[in-house]
Amino acid sequence: MGEKFFKKLSNNYLELLDDKEDFNVTIKIGESSNATKTCKDNRNMKTINLKHTSTEQFDIIIKYIYGGVISLENQDASFIFDLLIMANEFLLEELTTFLEKHLIEEKSHWLRLHFTQIYQKSFQNNQFQNLQKWCNDFLVKYPTKIFEIFDSEYFTSLQENALLSLIKRDDLQMEEIKVWNYVIKWGVAQNPDLPSSGPENWTSENFLALKIKLQNCLPHIRYFQIPIDDIVDNIEPYQTILERNLWKDIMKRITNPNREISSIILPPRMEPFSA
Repeated sequence: MGEKFFKKLSNNYLELLDDKEDFNVTIKIGESSNATKTCKDNRNMKTINLKHTSTEQFDIIIKYIYGGVISLENQDASFIFDLLIMANEFLLEELTTFLEKHLIEEKSHWLRLHFTQIYQKSFQNNQFQNLQKWCNDFLVKYPTKIFEIFDSEYFTSLQENALLSLIKRDDLQMEEIKVWNYVIKWGVAQNPDLPSSGPENWTSENFLALKIKLQNCLPHIRYFQIPIDDIVDNIEPYQTILERNLWKDIMKRITNPNREISSIILPPRMEPFSA
């Protein structure tokens, strides 16, 4: 059964789509197209080249544009996911949201099987808010998946918004010092010019570069939930990237846990997952 959309499409133009006589646009689909941009020829005809689009996908998109109708019957999840990417490229917001929800509600098993790919793609574009939320909810529910991603080669190429959306969560089941270590690992990878010998050999410029790269991540670390030994071993070597007042407050709490401080104390996360 097909879905109909008319909220943002005022008229049904399917009859015009079937008219093979009167047209002023030629669309080339697939790898055989040589051109890579839109151009007009001498007869005021417009040619659009969609090199990475299949004929079947485009047929669904064009019928949606002309008639507000879409049918996903007998289409597998991989095809629908590619269609989602294409709909977003065409700036079809309503269709994009529909396809996201369809994948989540009807194809969740496929999403789980291809989680790393879905996670990466969904955070490459902030339009996929529903998929982003589904991914983070999945990671919180199955925290072992977090380590599969964070310990993989893919982690250092993770989009900042993906990392941020996860470390902001109060229900992230991960020890806070591990959150810190992963954030540092990610930040260092974004600055390939940093000396690989470690922070003990860094200059003030090196620390500043890391601080700038991590400026959005650092406020979401629960510093006051980290054991003293971990602070000394893992955070103190990088204290330069923290605000001076924050580091002073961390030291105050180490010497006297009841001492008043001015820094914001974020609540502890849920108990870490134990395998």
